[in-house]
Amino acid sequence: MTNAPVHIAPPADHGDVRLTTLQRIANLRAWLFLAFLIIGFEAWSRIDFGGSFIINPYNLQSIAIFAVVPLIIATGQTFVIISGGIDLSMGFIMGLAAVVAAHTINWAGETMSLPFAVLLGLFAAVLVAMIPGYVNGLLISRLRVPPFIGTLGMFGVARGVAFLLAGGTTVPVQNSFFSALGNGKIWNVPYIVIIAAVFVLLMHYLLSQTKFGQHNYAIGANEQAARRAGINIRSHILRLYVLSGACAGLAGFIYSARFSAGAAQAGEPLLLDSVAAVVIGGASLFGGSGTILGTVAGALVIAVIQYGLVFINVKPFWQFISVGVVIIISVLIDQAQRQYGGGRQSE
Repeated sequence: MTNAPVHIAPPADHGDVRLTTLQRIANLRAWLFLAFLIIGFEAWSRIDFGGSFIINPYNLQSIAIFAVVPLIIATGQTFVIISGGIDLSMGFIMGLAAVVAAHTINWAGETMSLPFAVLLGLFAAVLVAMIPGYVNGLLISRLRVPPFIGTLGMFGVARGVAFLLAGGTTVPVQNSFFSALGNGKIWNVPYIVIIAAVFVLLMHYLLSQTKFGQHNYAIGANEQAARRAGINIRSHILRLYVLSGACAGLAGFIYSARFSAGAAQAGEPLLLDSVAAVVIGGASLFGGSGTILGTVAGALVIAVIQYGLVFINVKPFWQFISVGVVIIISVLIDQAQRQYGGGRQSE
């Protein structure tokens, strides 16, 4: 009678368990930042003002409105950064789109119904924004210009064209339907928040559930391996920057609706916010990782910082310091993940 061999399971590697737990915590850092900020502002509000910061419909609406435009830009930036690139032109492409939307709505409103004029303004804003996005894609995919340099050059071109079209000033829009779209509410929820939510869900689906999204991750993780797998890198990069431009165009349209005016400099301060939201949300600047939901959390972190500091009467200049600190912490966490994870894998 022979005894069957007894297989003894190897002891659990507690180091691996701890590593997995720390990685999960690191991946949720944007939501942890958000929770920390909310708790901090809530405590400050109750101590100094005797009221709630977060359980307040007006504050929630204000935070959501603060987040809308940066989030839409950051959504396009998420796709680009995951692919291993960056788009520095989005801010002034947004400004260009805002000016074009304002001019188009004013022109169309003279002969068309107000809603149709607004629809035409949306179409014009997105279409015009896709043109510099297409040029960015050509420069990067066909001529092999580094994304940083190519989009920086387009930053200057879009900026100059936007100021020329605006005549160096803002372009007011005389359209009551447009103003209602930018500032109205349904069931106490701003229209622009609903538009942003639907758009973000669509982009989340595109990134996480389609071949385009999977190719984007593959290119960012290892471009050579993606090419060997049969992915058309040049075609994908071209479409990627067109998508980025379209996101900037929608952001410019919403900005114009909110303020009933188009301004060439509308998106200038939002470029940093777009990159910050993506990085805070867990995407790696080296490419290959990131999610739309993480970017949502990152945009909310920035919005809570911006509105919360105003709420507690702190000088607004502290916003830049606070966002900068959060960016640095996020990048350090990402570096630690890459180094420690890489070290474990090589053992």
